[in-house]
Amino acid sequence: MTAEFGDPPDRGVVQRAEALDALDSVLPFDRRDFLAELLTDDDVATLRHLAKEGIGENSLRALASDLGYLEAWSLAATGRPLPWPAPEALLIKFVAHHLWDPARRETDLAHGMPQDVAVALKEQGLLRSDGPHAPATVRRRLSSWSTLTKWRGLRGRFNAPSLQSAIKLAVRASARPRGRKSRKAVTADILVTLLKACAGEKLVDLRDRALLLTAFASGGRRRSEVARLRAEQLRDEDPVPVDPKDPNSEKLPCLSIHLGRTKTTQADTDAFVLLIGRPVLTMKDWLARAGITEGAVFRGIDRWGNLEPRALTPQAVNMILKRRAAAAGLDTQLISAHGLRAGYLTETARRGIPLVEAMQQSQHRSISQASRYYNDAERQLGRAARLIV
Repeated sequence: MTAEFGDPPDRGVVQRAEALDALDSVLPFDRRDFLAELLTDDDVATLRHLAKEGIGENSLRALASDLGYLEAWSLAATGRPLPWPAPEALLIKFVAHHLWDPARRETDLAHGMPQDVAVALKEQGLLRSDGPHAPATVRRRLSSWSTLTKWRGLRGRFNAPSLQSAIKLAVRASARPRGRKSRKAVTADILVTLLKACAGEKLVDLRDRALLLTAFASGGRRRSEVARLRAEQLRDEDPVPVDPKDPNSEKLPCLSIHLGRTKTTQADTDAFVLLIGRPVLTMKDWLARAGITEGAVFRGIDRWGNLEPRALTPQAVNMILKRRAAAAGLDTQLISAHGLRAGYLTETARRGIPLVEAMQQSQHRSISQASRYYNDAERQLGRAARLIV
């Protein structure tokens, strides 16, 4: 229940919001206030404990988001906060509410998520679609639920045969094509168009050029990795020849980016990727003009063109890409930050660069995932679909 205007805020909510301040680097301020309304004191204590244990920022952010959704769903569906551990029946109810048959829903309104539950979640901005959820989303939230249960020292029923059977049947009934994170791969030609849209000499133009070139040329880095990139991760390397087969050819500047903890690497590994040529020059121009010698590489710039001390958020990286896409006359609905990652692999496939070599730069761990972009490019360039043209 929300307080009326003039009423003092609920003390428990205020205390939880203050406790979540410790997760400042993970949760944006407005998100902390929102989660404080949904989470219990034990939920907040669990998240803070996970942060102290050194769990990755992206993982913690996803856990916090999933936990907020699960608590909101439980309140809407049962009238009570999540029980710990959750009974098997509640887990199956969660699956039934999120994975269902759209055809059956047309004749049976009781099938799937009840209307009152859907309305409650929509009012909180937690539910955007009237259809069933993507199976991957449901599995991820169940996985988060399981992880949080274990971190509380409890045993859940997430491997129960009845739950696994319910998931399998529900996925089959709610079958929907898997969508890509970005509908448009930002390949080299599109990148050139985006760079022209920020070809000015303002500080913000230089930052955006450096950001776009770095994100693409370093293997299609994830927006979270771009946002938290620090000057301490950059190291000058010896210049390299333009032609790898001719060591006496013209030399190009080279810079290594030491990744630390990412989605596929751990903090104690020495995984790195390279920037060579133009991206290096643009990066160094940005650092010099912005006066950045330590800390965050990509930072906010206010409306008056002044550099801000705080790093960009992953969301801001995505918005920069969309803003430049709009300025270039591109469809912003088709382009997102993940398009840089997809575009890098698509471009390497087009140029005949071996998949293993491309994966060294993109740091994809799964060959099957990375090869999807290669397969798509090869099919478009191949002869099999050109029998009748």
